[in-house]
Amino acid sequence: MEVNKDEAERCIELARGYMSEGKYDKAEKFLLKSEKLYSTQTARDLLSKLQCFKAATSPPPKSEDNTTRRNTSSAGRKEKASAEMDYTPEQLEAVKRIKKCKDYYEILGVSKDATDSDIKKAYKKLALNLHPDKNRAPGAAEAFKAIGNAVAVLTDAEKRKQYDLYGSDEERIRHNSTHRSETYTRGFESDVTAEELFNMFFGGGFPSSGNIYVRRGNQWRRADQHSQQTHREPNNYSVLMQMLPVLILIALSMMSSLLVSDPIYSLTPNSKFPVMRNTMSLRIPYYVKENFHTTYQGSIRRLEASVEEEYIANLRNSCYREKTYRESLLWRARNFGDSTLMAKAQGIKTPSCDALQEINSRAL
Repeated sequence: MEVNKDEAERCIELARGYMSEGKYDKAEKFLLKSEKLYSTQTARDLLSKLQCFKAATSPPPKSEDNTTRRNTSSAGRKEKASAEMDYTPEQLEAVKRIKKCKDYYEILGVSKDATDSDIKKAYKKLALNLHPDKNRAPGAAEAFKAIGNAVAVLTDAEKRKQYDLYGSDEERIRHNSTHRSETYTRGFESDVTAEELFNMFFGGGFPSSGNIYVRRGNQWRRADQHSQQTHREPNNYSVLMQMLPVLILIALSMMSSLLVSDPIYSLTPNSKFPVMRNTMSLRIPYYVKENFHTTYQGSIRRLEASVEEEYIANLRNSCYREKTYRESLLWRARNFGDSTLMAKAQGIKTPSCDALQEINSRAL
């Protein structure tokens, strides 16, 4: 059943941990439990590999054969079974090291006074070794996400300041006006995914030419471009003439913004939009002005389509934040063996995800 999917995935992670520790019987037990809760291809593949490995490494029946020949044969079977695993001992050791780390500086292997350049170099080295496409050791995906969060936080001046201030062994939650919560410890989350960060460093965002990028607000910009913009000195007439078209465009833009009419609706009630309406298709509530019926001349159908599109987009963003926060706490609880934090993480609700699922069921 779909409701058992999270528990089944947890059993798979536990099984992978036992496999890395050589506890194959326990690993098999949890993989079988996962299959009963929610059958997946991942669990079946791991079971198949585990059974092959156990068959290859099981002791042969006693006989009067030469002891040396028997030991050599057993060693050969073990090597063959190990070759069937998708990862090397070095890759597994890299993942284990990340799991033992207690703060982002330790994860990246840098000191607390490291520069942005030092942090990015450390991230690049780790990311190439821990990317899930290359490293298939148990826990590699979570370790890859951990180094992504680390570089995103430590290269953001404000987040790094808060992270250093509150330390790595205590948790503090801050609620802003949208009721979104953030933790200033291992719960720090970047505003982009681990894959997006990797692409920034190794894809189109971060070319291999050695350019260094820095964050400005919610955007990454090349450092040399920012420096050029900062140190320009438009102190002569020719530069002023070159800037004149830009100034004219800015002025026209400001004038046009003054002519833009008020929004037609709001998704939240206020003194300007007090009258509630519901869309015909999905019954999404929205609010309009008191004179809406007499002043609005456009298509109600197109208007309500815009309402539903904006409402669902907001739900998706909120759902992503809720799931990311919950997964972050689960990851921390598993790695530190904190049963209290595990219970708290498992009890976290995802109301936006529930609302989105309800809307999807309505649309069917």
